[in-house]
Amino acid sequence: MIISSSRAPGARAKRLAATLYAYVFLDDLILLYPVYALLFADTGLSVSEISSLFVLWALTGIVLEVPSGVWADAVSRRLLLAVAPLLGAAGFALWAFAPSYWAFALGFVLWGARGSLVSGAFEALAYEELDRLGAAGRYARILGRTETASLIAVGVATAAAGPVFAFGGYPALGVASVVACLLCAAVALALPEHRSADGPDEDDDPRGYVAILRSGLAEARGDRSVRRALLLVPAVAAVWGALEEYVALLVQETGVPDRDVPVWVLLVWAGMTAGGLLAGAGRRLTAKALAAVIALAALILGGGALSGRPEGLFLVAAAFCAFQMLTVVADARLQERITGPSRATVTSLANLGTDLTTVLAYGLYAVVSEFAGHGTVFAVLSAPYLLVALAVAHDARTRRSGEVDGPALSRE
Repeated sequence: MIISSSRAPGARAKRLAATLYAYVFLDDLILLYPVYALLFADTGLSVSEISSLFVLWALTGIVLEVPSGVWADAVSRRLLLAVAPLLGAAGFALWAFAPSYWAFALGFVLWGARGSLVSGAFEALAYEELDRLGAAGRYARILGRTETASLIAVGVATAAAGPVFAFGGYPALGVASVVACLLCAAVALALPEHRSADGPDEDDDPRGYVAILRSGLAEARGDRSVRRALLLVPAVAAVWGALEEYVALLVQETGVPDRDVPVWVLLVWAGMTAGGLLAGAGRRLTAKALAAVIALAALILGGGALSGRPEGLFLVAAAFCAFQMLTVVADARLQERITGPSRATVTSLANLGTDLTTVLAYGLYAVVSEFAGHGTVFAVLSAPYLLVALAVAHDARTRRSGEVDGPALSRE
């Protein structure tokens, strides 16, 4: 009985991890993803109209990011994770069965709301449940694998979209996407949820939503280690996340025939998949090593993009591998430093920073692309990562000299 009891937390942690993987996989198993831009164009939308939809999507996420995080600290995170895919299902059904600009716009609002409900709630639930089982050290590895599960789902959806589209057109893709969302919602209900002892309690904690927000803001503002870890998340995640949307255009610019573009995009996708699997190892990096990886990834991204040759895409894939790993590591370090009850709120603040920086990156991409090719734009936008690397290295030096209190980015 003693052996069985000692193994129980490990078995529960594995079940939790498997449920998280299933949730993320189904959340991204959306067959409309690979072709939604084509759907918009086939409906008669202009490039400016399509761009306005992307802006609406981004703005929805920005507006709802922090309020949804506060909500996740006030109510059941599991409930929010179950409701979110239902919003996506409604939006995808609109796209497939009532295609028009306003249907697409409403769908993007629902999609943005869906993402906001998941953001913050997912990380907070995963970390606190693992911590309750004494397995918080596994968080980076598990989160990295959820990123890999997400990428695999996108790959499966991309591979399946063609045959399904040939069979039943956009309506068939819509039905498949809605079914995936419904299954995702069902999986969410299987997630465990136990609030920590210092978390909100309906019986003895009278705090309202404003108090929860203030608590999260106070921790982010008042704790140096939390603040630095929070700022690192958008500093690492935003720019490469924006560049991912333009990979196909970069591939095309290297002279690859259009029919082969998806194959080269798959190469970059494979790099990101590997990055998720490397997150556990990346968590053991010292601050100095972390800074070196950021700088190296920036250099090989810029070099690969500027090469103008298909072979350079191998460097781009390697850079995206590193940035995927770094993004997971940054999130894991933030979770480890949050000690207050407003974990989802603080996480949403970091994600808000990522959203805002990503929108800025989109704008810079549009401006620079008026004067230069995609390879040059990739190189220009990779340059800020060198500044991030310098900041991380400087932070490590100041901590070693005793100028600041507490570990921020170093290996513990």
